[in-house]
Amino acid sequence: MASPGEVGTPSSPGDEEGPERGLENSLLKQAGNQLDSSEPGPVALRVSGFSKRYEDTIAVEDLSFEVRAGEILGLVGPNGAGKTTTLRSIVGVLPLQEGSVEVGGFNLAKEEVEAKKCLAWVPDDPQPFETLTVFEHLQFTAQLYGISDWRLESEGLLEQFELSEKRNALGGELSRGMRQKLAFSCAWIAHPQVVLMDEPLSGLDPRGIRAAKDAISKVAADGAAVILSSHLLELIEELADTLLIINRGRMVFHGSLDEARALHADSSDTSLEEIFIAATDGPPDPADPSFDLRP
Repeated sequence: MASPGEVGTPSSPGDEEGPERGLENSLLKQAGNQLDSSEPGPVALRVSGFSKRYEDTIAVEDLSFEVRAGEILGLVGPNGAGKTTTLRSIVGVLPLQEGSVEVGGFNLAKEEVEAKKCLAWVPDDPQPFETLTVFEHLQFTAQLYGISDWRLESEGLLEQFELSEKRNALGGELSRGMRQKLAFSCAWIAHPQVVLMDEPLSGLDPRGIRAAKDAISKVAADGAAVILSSHLLELIEELADTLLIINRGRMVFHGSLDEARALHADSSDTSLEEIFIAATDGPPDPADPSFDLRP
């Protein structure tokens, strides 16, 4: 969801569904058909050679990975590992310094608006516009993405995320959990090809957590690629298809949970917490065979 000072949504609003939106819907349908036939979906997000520095501090170094349509990638790492920097750079909140990002086949640096039309972003602490109501946020987001038939779906999203009674509440009046639910609703109304989420369950009550987990699973089943970053490792273990573990700004593991257990655990039922501790114990070593398991 776009918020003041954090523009991660398209910058060219429109009133009608254009050719780019038709192409995105076609790709999502194609991805859904491929998922139904148990074939890997097309690459929806490709990050190549991404690095980010703050003066003399290296936040992220030479990070490359792909996320396919229908895949949920669990992004984990210690505090300060570079997870949020990576996500904020992919959505365009932070400028790219080195490397490239492609979203739905569009290069973020060269085709910014087209790339961002394929993206939705749920940050760790959503900050809605204080003077817009909940319903107006959905209208505003739909207009940014050029979606014309948004009203009926907005009602469904308000119901799904338990915001119906807050539809006329101003953004500045919302609690932490309600802001999070609004961020979900604004992300979902865009029908994104790629969804990036940073600690998406923060502030949610148990009912909200269940609704959020169901929504994440369904949006992936419908063909979207999802990056889910969280310190709640049980959430990653429950929802993610693949893992990307980074430590001190560098990749230390990329692969499935079973592959992680084979490399970093003594048994097939080892928890992700134990795998995480083993994988992040010390600096990353590119010579280690677990450095990147994905072809």
